[in-house]
Amino acid sequence: MTNILLALAFLAVIVNEVAEFTNRRTLVYVAKPAVMVFLFAWLAATAGLSGPPLFFGLGILFSLGGDVFLMLPDEKKWFLPGLVSFLLAHVFYILGLNYVIPSLNVFGIFLAISIAIFVAQIYRRIAAGLHASAQDKLRVPVLIYSIVISLMWLSALQTLFQTSWHPTTALAVSVGATLFVASDIILAWNRFVNPIKNGRLINLITYHLGQILLIIGAGIQFFRIGL
Repeated sequence: MTNILLALAFLAVIVNEVAEFTNRRTLVYVAKPAVMVFLFAWLAATAGLSGPPLFFGLGILFSLGGDVFLMLPDEKKWFLPGLVSFLLAHVFYILGLNYVIPSLNVFGIFLAISIAIFVAQIYRRIAAGLHASAQDKLRVPVLIYSIVISLMWLSALQTLFQTSWHPTTALAVSVGATLFVASDIILAWNRFVNPIKNGRLINLITYHLGQILLIIGAGIQFFRIGL
């Protein structure tokens, strides 16, 4: 049953990407939410929805809300609600990833500094784009979102150095989180800085693969340790 749910999630991704590419909006309205619905069902069936998996389940639901907001007509109107919904999703992912508080180590410090420098440079360009397009009111929300997603990314990468995480599941959530961050950068860059060729399609592929890897890694991890 769980394999079927995961297969349906991948199928929904393919259908959504094809529908986006061919501009079949009605199909997008069905396929895009379906990805997160099937992922939620897979997580519930695999690891349950109590303890740390509950945080990932809530993260999926708020991601689903963000997906709905950002696919509605008049994207500018719904961008901020979508941003807030995804921000809350990242908060819950952070809580789930830190069910065991990581100890301070040199790798974590190096990652934190590297991520902070990288995201700060990206934000600087996006903020300039927001100013150029007279959307300065979004600069603070985007800054807050940048900080939160950076913490989610750091939390995921930290699992690689935690003995409480299996190497395979740690790698899955780390790659998933990295793809998630990449998708958001592509989305913001494409929208506020410079259009990227096939940017929308690349954004969706990295986003969906990121979410799937993140949830698969977490689901298997908590199934393994019985949480």
